[in-house]
Amino acid sequence: MSMSSKLASALLATIVTAGPAIAADPTFFRIGTGGAGGTYFPIGGTIANGISAPPGSRPCEKGGQCGVPGLIAIAQSTTASVFNNAAVENGELEAGLAAADVTRAMFKGEGKFEGKPHPKLRIVANLYPEDLHLVMPKGKTIKDLGDLKGKRVGIAQAGSGTQVAVLQMLDKWGVNRDNMEEAELNNSQSAERLADGQIDAYFYAAGWPVAAMIQLASTKGMSLHSFTDEDLAKINEAVPAYIPSMIPGGVYEGVDKDVKTPAVSALLVVSSDLSEDMVYKLTSALWNDNTRKLLDNGHAKGKQITLETALDGISALGVPLHPGAEKFYKEKGKL
Repeated sequence: MSMSSKLASALLATIVTAGPAIAADPTFFRIGTGGAGGTYFPIGGTIANGISAPPGSRPCEKGGQCGVPGLIAIAQSTTASVFNNAAVENGELEAGLAAADVTRAMFKGEGKFEGKPHPKLRIVANLYPEDLHLVMPKGKTIKDLGDLKGKRVGIAQAGSGTQVAVLQMLDKWGVNRDNMEEAELNNSQSAERLADGQIDAYFYAAGWPVAAMIQLASTKGMSLHSFTDEDLAKINEAVPAYIPSMIPGGVYEGVDKDVKTPAVSALLVVSSDLSEDMVYKLTSALWNDNTRKLLDNGHAKGKQITLETALDGISALGVPLHPGAEKFYKEKGKL
């Protein structure tokens, strides 16, 4: 029996044994994340777990799930920000994780998305900073991004916010698809190609620590490029949503010094088509004590996802909060 068949059978068994207490149909809620080797996927899985409370499950007050009653949330692996926002806009996903700069550009129809606005995008929360990792083989260094001219460079997947931003950054140093050998790869593929000597460097924006890089650092070894303050200012000018940040020394084996790098906020995004009541309930579930425990005990980045920082940078972004989320934050005195 396939895994999907087993899950379906288990769900059916739950429904049958629960009897009339769960007459209501389950609501399935798809959350677009990213590749399995990155940060969106495990964080999205934790959020999905936190907001779920399948029909017939034990009540929260009796040690059961404390999500939205009747909701079954599922984290789906995707190519990340651009794909997730487009899928939320057209109804293929109920929610998605996405970078702030991409969400702004897609909502407004600016830059690469000129003339193609995504007016249904709405924000539930700012989650955590995604730090840009510029990964190179162990012992390798560059002076600045201009040194990547003529090199074999992983620029992340097509459909990812990382790729959109990285190409804008590289352009400031005169590097583009015409004078480098670019590879459109996910994080795991990039790490494998770097380890095998098939690429010279690769970019990936994600909340540290990144699983594929932990493995790379502990096997073949790697180095991370630390940007100068001047270069960080130049990047902020090119891509305003990317602000100076830092990856602490010791996060990855062999990378002992702090790494200065740009970072962009990761957001939880939904569609304006979702009802105010539904989004109010899922926002409440996102910030309840049960989800807090799941975030604190899951991926290391989960500890940085807090109610206190949920609205950081949102007012300046130009993308509206969903009315359901807005209602919750007003009740909590955050707005």
